[in-house]
Amino acid sequence: MSFFDSLLGRTRPAPSRLEQLFAMSTAYITLQAKLELRSSGGAGICFKPVTSSVYGQTEREIDDLLKVSSGATGSKIRTITDEFGFRWIVVEDPDFEDLVTTIHMVSQTLQENGFGDQLLAALFQFLDSRNLPLFWVYSYKRGKFYPFVPAGSGTQRDNASELHLRSVMEGELPIEPELERWHPLWGIPI
Repeated sequence: MSFFDSLLGRTRPAPSRLEQLFAMSTAYITLQAKLELRSSGGAGICFKPVTSSVYGQTEREIDDLLKVSSGATGSKIRTITDEFGFRWIVVEDPDFEDLVTTIHMVSQTLQENGFGDQLLAALFQFLDSRNLPLFWVYSYKRGKFYPFVPAGSGTQRDNASELHLRSVMEGELPIEPELERWHPLWGIPI
């Protein structure tokens, strides 16, 4: 931040942190063994698109990379714009490593082209022993994960399960320590 930005009270968004995203790959073994969670085969990345020719070129680059990636891995990929105008790239693949790698590739492409501040979150969907979905959310701005466990229908969440997941995974994943930053994400298209 420059002197004038400080003087005038302007702030810049925190840069996106991609380095911790791969922690999910190594944590997957613990998620299976200690928590009896299994990947649903779905993951997604959520970001805010912008209107510019540079962004349009970046989006075409991402589409090309996803075509090559899905051809090599067999992943199914779809792009969705939600009711709030956020763009989702949803990846379906039974191979968990492919999910993590594809999410990282999209994130890195956006960041390399100057759109890292548009990244909101990456989500990995899991199923518990009762076959109920839950998510591990990666906040790009914080470089941390947190669990999100929807409870039933509507906009209820299972806070007890979220706290239990945190306590088991604290040594495996960089967990967001501030609970007020554990934002629920309703209507996830995964």
